[in-house]
Amino acid sequence: MRFYVPTDIYVEKDCVKNHAQNLLAVGKRAFIMTGHSSAKKNGSLDDVIAVLDADHVPYQVFDQVEENPSTDTVGNAAQQAREFGADYIIGIGGGSAIDAAKAVALLLANPSVDADNLHKAPEKPLGHVPVVAVPTTCGTGSEATPVSIITNHKIHLKKSIPHRIFPALALVDGKYLASAKKTLIINTAVDALAHMVESILNVYSNTFNRMCPEYGLKLWGEFKDALLSNSPVDEGLYEKLMLTSTIAGMSIAHTSTAVPHGMSYDLTLHQGTPHGPAVGYFLAAYVEVCEKKVPEDVKHILALLGLKSTADFSEMLYKLIDKCKVSREMRDKFTAAMKVNRPKLDLVPGGITPEEVDFIYDKSFITE
Repeated sequence: MRFYVPTDIYVEKDCVKNHAQNLLAVGKRAFIMTGHSSAKKNGSLDDVIAVLDADHVPYQVFDQVEENPSTDTVGNAAQQAREFGADYIIGIGGGSAIDAAKAVALLLANPSVDADNLHKAPEKPLGHVPVVAVPTTCGTGSEATPVSIITNHKIHLKKSIPHRIFPALALVDGKYLASAKKTLIINTAVDALAHMVESILNVYSNTFNRMCPEYGLKLWGEFKDALLSNSPVDEGLYEKLMLTSTIAGMSIAHTSTAVPHGMSYDLTLHQGTPHGPAVGYFLAAYVEVCEKKVPEDVKHILALLGLKSTADFSEMLYKLIDKCKVSREMRDKFTAAMKVNRPKLDLVPGGITPEEVDFIYDKSFITE
C-alpha cells in the first residue's frame, strides 16, 4: 500500500493572502492561466495579483482557457509563457484552468514537445515548471491530482495526458463559490461525488487511500440536502464543499477514475455536456453493477451518504442532474468505444462484461 500527495495544500478563508509567502516562494516570473471571466468575478484573480504586486513579481495573465481546454489553447499559452520568460504557472479557476496550467507547465519545460503530441506516451518521464493551483469550483479536485485532461480536436480525443503533474502548491478558499450559480455548484459537486465513489469501487482501492473518499463521502452526505433544495446554497457550506472537492481529488490521485469518467468524455466531446453531469449520468448504473461484485463496499458508500439503497442513490442523482438524451446512433458509437477501453474497464472490481457495459448505457440514457 502507498499514500502519496506531494502538493502543499491549504484550505481556509483568505487562503491566498494568508499564505502569500508560500506563493511567492514558488518562482520569480508568474504566468497566470484563467477562464474568460469567472476568476475576475469571484475575486480570485485580484487576490493573486495583489500578492504578486505587493512583492513586485512580474506576471502575465492568459484568460483564454475554455471549458475542456484544447491542445491549441495550451500550445498558444505555452508560447506566450515562453516569450514572457515565466518560470512557474498559476492556474486559477475550475478543473479546466488548472488542467491547462499543468499542460503548459510541461510544455514550458520541454520546448521540443508539440502540444498536439501531449497524449503520446513519452519514452521517459518529463519534467515541468512548478504549478500553483487556486481552485474556484467544488468538483474536479485537480489541485490535488497529477492529472491533466486535454482535448485534441484534430483527432477527436479527450482524455488525460500521460504525464504526472502535481501542483507544488494549492490554495483552496470557499469564498470563491459566492459568485457561482447553484447549477455550477451542483454540477461540480456531482463530479466530486463520482471521484470518491469511483475511488472506492476500484481495484486500486486500499486501506490507506480509502481514508480520503470515506471522509469525503460523509461530508458530501451532510450537504446533499442543501444541493437538493430549491434554495441557494448557504455560504456557510462553501468551505465544506471546497474541502470535499479537494479530498475527492486526493482520492483519485491514488486510484484514478473508473468507468463513469471513461464514459463521460464522449458526451462532453460530441454533445458538449458539462463534465459533472456527464459523469453523473453513469454513476448510479455503475454502482448497481458493482453492487453484485462488492456489495459491502456499495453498502458502505450508501451509508456514508445517508442513503438506504441504490434506488435512493439513483433518485438523488436524477433530482440533481436529470437524465441524458442521446440518439441511438450516438449511444451505439459510445458503447462500442467503451467496450475496448481497457484502462477504465480493468479498474472495475470483479471485472465487467460487455453486457454490463450495455446495461450502464441503457440505464443512463434516454435514447431518441
